[in-house]
Amino acid sequence: MNATQGLRFRGKSAFPCLVAVLLAGTLLILAGCSAVSTHASTREPVTAGGHDGVVLACQGRVEGRTETVEVGAAADGVIRDVFVHEGDVVQKGAKLAEIGCPDLQAELTESMSQVESFRQVRVRLMRGARDEERRMAAEQTVAAKSELQRADANLERMKSLVAKAVVSKANFDDAERDAKVAKAKLEEAVRHEQLTNAPPLPEDVAKADADITSAENRVHTIQEKIGKCTITAPIQGTILRVLLRPGESFSTIMPRPLFTLADLSIRRVRAEIDERDVTKVRVGQNVLVFPSGREDEKLAGTVQQIASSMGRKRIISGDPADKTDHDVLESVIRLDPKGQSLPVGMRVVVQFFQ
Repeated sequence: MNATQGLRFRGKSAFPCLVAVLLAGTLLILAGCSAVSTHASTREPVTAGGHDGVVLACQGRVEGRTETVEVGAAADGVIRDVFVHEGDVVQKGAKLAEIGCPDLQAELTESMSQVESFRQVRVRLMRGARDEERRMAAEQTVAAKSELQRADANLERMKSLVAKAVVSKANFDDAERDAKVAKAKLEEAVRHEQLTNAPPLPEDVAKADADITSAENRVHTIQEKIGKCTITAPIQGTILRVLLRPGESFSTIMPRPLFTLADLSIRRVRAEIDERDVTKVRVGQNVLVFPSGREDEKLAGTVQQIASSMGRKRIISGDPADKTDHDVLESVIRLDPKGQSLPVGMRVVVQFFQ
């Protein structure tokens, strides 16, 4: 075999070896990737905070005994007075601010005057005539009786005189006419006295009562409108924010809160549990609460209440990767007294333990 033939032989035998080496390398690479992928897929999830027994971690927000209440007004107008400041503790029903309503005050005064006028009309109606009018009517009746008695006596005398032909028939007729006139006057006087002493008609009393009721209802309506000009505290709590100042206007067409307040006698955390983790939470469960990134400031707490229905997520973390289009279950957590230092509205991390 010459040199040229040997070279050809070595070239033919080396090519299959090279191909085999390349195939073996490819298989090794694929096997390594498969091993890495398998390891990544079977890796155990890391629990929040790395604590043993933590079954769930979610976001929450600090609140007081009650959620923050936004207080508005039910009337349009300009804020005249503000009686509280931020941080003041107020009782339920305490006056917080007042809206100027001078036109309603004038209407109230007029309506109250009308009520009093209608009441006096009814009193006058129920009392009837004056005592002087009653005495005058009685005296007129007595006078009419006396006149009738005189006329009757004169008529009897004329009858005897006519029978004796002492007086003419014309004189008798005059006496008879006078007696009839006296009798008619007596009947009129009696009817006048009865009318003077008679009680009021039922329809007159009903009209007087209706007038009073109508006027009182108008007063009540105006008082309700005036009441809407006064903003009062719906609950006992602490004023968190005063959002309008004297001189600023308020409109019910585009309402906005005037105050925010909450009962801060205790601190609670309202946590939002993902719908996939609702079975991991129960009432009485122990939790730890801490501000995000400050795990050294943990506070203990207990699950106090769990909502009975799902709702939309309301606590937004600001992380673009955080999903907000799924339902959550709200859970209320009672914190230890040390949690009183946490400000209301602060976002925290809640860890639920077994």
